[in-house]
Amino acid sequence: MTPEEHTQAAKALLQAEETGQQIDLLSLQYPDMTMHDAYAIQNAIYVQKRAMGRKVIGWKIGLTSRAMQNALGINIPDSGILFDDMNFSTGSNVPKYRFIQPRIEAEIAFFMKAPLSGDAITREDVLSATEYVTPALEILDTRIRRKDPVSGQARSVLDTISDNAANAGIILGRERFSPEQTDLRWVGAIVSRDGEVEETGVGAGVLNDPVESVVWLARRMAQYGQRIEVGQVILSGSFIRPIECPPGTAISADFGAFGAVEIAFD
Repeated sequence: MTPEEHTQAAKALLQAEETGQQIDLLSLQYPDMTMHDAYAIQNAIYVQKRAMGRKVIGWKIGLTSRAMQNALGINIPDSGILFDDMNFSTGSNVPKYRFIQPRIEAEIAFFMKAPLSGDAITREDVLSATEYVTPALEILDTRIRRKDPVSGQARSVLDTISDNAANAGIILGRERFSPEQTDLRWVGAIVSRDGEVEETGVGAGVLNDPVESVVWLARRMAQYGQRIEVGQVILSGSFIRPIECPPGTAISADFGAFGAVEIAFD
């Protein structure tokens, strides 16, 4: 793909976000596109959103579970950008029609007190740079169709990465914990939809340890001349399957002693 095509694809995705009308699979429109192209489209979204006045508040990491990687035929996670208009307070309501096909995932979020940069970042570096960890929910959305209506082809990881790793929102808990005094592998959540338990999971589902997920992100960003900045939030990856959230849905995530997060969709 050419730089012009990256920009045009980004514009189409932003229009889909604004209008609520999904676009066709980019992997079908550009059958020779690569992962480099997908991240270039994501970067073009970043450039256009910054021009609109949006601010970057952090990053999300996706496809961290073995099951999701096997389903998509890949062996690495992906990442996306968190913008300031994606932030929702726990217990709040998402306005109707804000998203196209929202889904929810449960995660552990890292709040950074120091920058992280370089392809030699270690687990100890991440722990030292983290001010606190907190329970979180991520809202996913799909500006690209999940499946082509004609061929039946499902979207690929390239479509997902292009679509800002399907990120749409973030809800942080109120509780704060030291990552050095908490075994995040054993932090889990019981996630309910409309009062019924839908999914459960523990942090070990995220690359065996959510800290390692942040290590991966810092190293990946270094390849693109980027770094994790002070004050940014990192969503380390979901340890449950996505839960569909049609209008009228209420989601509650009980993280036990680690806290709780709630969100409702009008």
